[in-house]
Amino acid sequence: MLALAAQHVEMCTPTFSAEQQKHLAKSLTTFVSQYSYLTDSYIIEFFSEDLWHTLPPSWQPVLQDLSPPQTADLLLDAALEDRRYPSVWPLSLLAFRATAHALAFPRELSRDRAGVAGAVRPGEFLENHSQSALLGHIFRKHVKPKKQHEIRKLGMLVKKLCDLTDCKRVVDVGSGQGHLTRFLSFGLGLSVTAIEADHALVAMASKFDGELVCALDKERQKKVGSSQLPLSHPVPHHVAGWVNPSASWETFIHQLRAADCISDGPPTPFRVSKKRLRSEDEQRNSHAAQTSPSLRSTQHPDRSQNSNKDESDEELFTDNCCSGATGDSEEGVHPEQTSVRSSPDFVLTGLHACGDLSATLLRHFVTCPHVRGITSVACCYMKISTEENPTPPGLVTPPNPLTHRAETLPSAFGYPMSSWVKGLPGHQLSYKAREAACHAVEDYVQRLREGSPLLRSHCYRATLETFIRDARPDLRRAGIQTIKKSHRLSFNEYARLGLPRVGLPPDLPLDLDRVQAMLNQQNRVVVYFSLALLLAPVVETLVLLDRMIYLQENGVDSQMVPLFNPTLSPRNLVLVALKPNGP
Repeated sequence: MLALAAQHVEMCTPTFSAEQQKHLAKSLTTFVSQYSYLTDSYIIEFFSEDLWHTLPPSWQPVLQDLSPPQTADLLLDAALEDRRYPSVWPLSLLAFRATAHALAFPRELSRDRAGVAGAVRPGEFLENHSQSALLGHIFRKHVKPKKQHEIRKLGMLVKKLCDLTDCKRVVDVGSGQGHLTRFLSFGLGLSVTAIEADHALVAMASKFDGELVCALDKERQKKVGSSQLPLSHPVPHHVAGWVNPSASWETFIHQLRAADCISDGPPTPFRVSKKRLRSEDEQRNSHAAQTSPSLRSTQHPDRSQNSNKDESDEELFTDNCCSGATGDSEEGVHPEQTSVRSSPDFVLTGLHACGDLSATLLRHFVTCPHVRGITSVACCYMKISTEENPTPPGLVTPPNPLTHRAETLPSAFGYPMSSWVKGLPGHQLSYKAREAACHAVEDYVQRLREGSPLLRSHCYRATLETFIRDARPDLRRAGIQTIKKSHRLSFNEYARLGLPRVGLPPDLPLDLDRVQAMLNQQNRVVVYFSLALLLAPVVETLVLLDRMIYLQENGVDSQMVPLFNPTLSPRNLVLVALKPNGP
């Protein structure tokens, strides 16, 4: 079934057997641990910690004079065939580069795979850089090009999983302003419950839903008697809630069902009532409406209009959703347990679910019998909890700890998830290594090839760090935040703006000869950063492969799909899994 879904989107990576996955994980942990001095380094300490001389002595002379375009060609571009070396490189350096490229999951679609050298904007934006030609106009409002590209691609994949599992229901976790949710529901005809912890984003999502409904109503009114517009659409449910990583799947289901009970109240300005939906269904059955031109480009060719859909399909998790409190129960079974058991099956999705949230969704997919399939797009690896660092900076915590008391499940870390990876020597990933895995290789390659002035930002910050430590030895890696358009400033201007942010006077005396000596080493800073960046996809691969092995250990095959264009959407790898058919 996974292969069928992959064929539909025409962009699937090869399936790994269980043994191949384990072998790759072992190779990854060995390689990453060997070069941890690169993955764990902070580029702002380039001068203060003399990072250049931490490189193997045989590497330094051949790398020190590389220009930015040469750095792109000789280090970061995996597909370039005609490499021209200014000097003979040591075999250890060639092996390092080749191994890093070989171990990382491919980040390009198979039909477009030409390494970072071929990275271009997707064809859907060639006519208009801000409007996708493949997405209906009603789904582009309030949506940036990157998100337009993502919701169209992921939405079609989720729809295919729903078709394969015979599910019309989707749960979108970490839904934000509901852009994916609206495309799944209004565009692809799926019943969707969206969960988002930020109440302000939930309110915004409901507002945007209302705007879309009004836009559809206006189009329908302009074409009275026309069969060109569908007369009803599934209206998404938006849930303001935090998904507890240590909670059971039963708690997760109750969270969904309770939210849908609440949403059965009087219609708001941004919600279509059930009565209206039923009325429009009756109209639709008598008119045999066809797909709207505004929606046509967003729908799968085989998509039906759901004209025979049961009333129970109109809303997610509303069948006896309050039975835990008032409904009948099986003999000897608590009403809430009956309610959970009778929940409908659904497909779970998370578009860039932050930190531990992606791992939590995978655990619910494995343990909850009602989750038939999952598409998981991860991000913010540095916010993942580990045994060595259970509370990393930025870890998402409950908005109201008093309402999220300890659950019955033991605490589970976001990495590693699998028993196999946990047992491998050197599997540990530092906070810095996981943070670096979020960097965009393709974007940096473009900067290198263009000789962008943005390249000087790391050298500026590393130079400033030396003077900060001279003045305040107790300050290490003090955050000065982003200085806008720093690449357009002289270093003195940059220092004048940055020093006060760490409590130092803006006119702190600077040794200008020393400053210039460090700025002259900008190419070395760029090369060192590129060496560390070369390992970013390798670290990301290890994190994602660990999740694939976790699923395999629980009897579920999965595949990793480079679904999005990596130039537009750097976190473009989607973990796709379907549960095997069974009794």
